Amino acid sequence: MSNLPYKIRLYLDREVDFRKDVIVLDEGQGQYIAEWNVSETKPTDAQLDALSSQATALENNAKIDVKRQTEYLSWQQQFEMIYKDQKNGTTTYKDHCDKVRSDNPKE
Repeated sequence: MSNLPYKIRLYLDREVDFRKDVIVLDEGQGQYIAEWNVSETKPTDAQLDALSSQATALENNAKIDVKRQTEYLSWQQQFEMIYKDQKNGTTTYKDHCDKVRSDNPKE
């Protein structure tokens, strides 16, 4: 089952600790739930499959978040832009953020 952690997150409708709450393994035959240590009922494959398109979107957006993080400048540079924008009445910081977002749109 591909993107299984995203399907589980959607099924439970919350963040999941995949080190202790739900253990997902992939031993070459595809991902599967090895341990289910939460109070909610373990989902069936059909329930998880019904979340496939949402899980794919969630996974793609997570990849875009990582890409955006690499394109944003350091926090020091961002603060400097904000300071200069406030001092000079410019929109350099906003323009930078808008460009990163438009170059890496989410679904």
